[in-house]
Amino acid sequence: MRNLVAFPLLGLAVMLQSAIVSQVNLLSGSGDLVLVILAAWALQERVASAWHWALLASLFVGFVTRMPWAIVLAGYFGVAYIAQILQRRVWQAPLLAMFSVTFMGTLFTHLLSFGFLSFTGTSMDIGDILGLITLPSLLLNMLLAIPVYTVMRDLARWVYPSVEAE
Repeated sequence: MRNLVAFPLLGLAVMLQSAIVSQVNLLSGSGDLVLVILAAWALQERVASAWHWALLASLFVGFVTRMPWAIVLAGYFGVAYIAQILQRRVWQAPLLAMFSVTFMGTLFTHLLSFGFLSFTGTSMDIGDILGLITLPSLLLNMLLAIPVYTVMRDLARWVYPSVEAE
């Protein structure tokens, strides 16, 4: 029952991503709101449904993007995995963990996309990809990280109330 909150939230995030966030460009890069939301959710202590959210986010984003579903799935599951690892290790510094997951997740998803596009024959210069797409996208994702983390922390506290509150 607690996982049902993912459907409207991720659906709204995909709509915002495709309609608004993708239009805010820095050079040729844009932010990935769904990735940042997934990272923030997976970093919450009481959350046990990060893998469900990663699957649902992959389905939604795979539906609206031209990238193959397997690439999107691998990228978002990688983000959830990195967040789960860091959540256990860096629990006293949640914003540091959020920035780390956002950084590594953005690089991982862009590396997967670059690898797929190179495999399919698209010719690209790695320097241009890094300088014009990946680094600006990384900066925009980092700017989204703090407000999204705050909202997701409050949502996790609402969805998974502490035992002491009962």
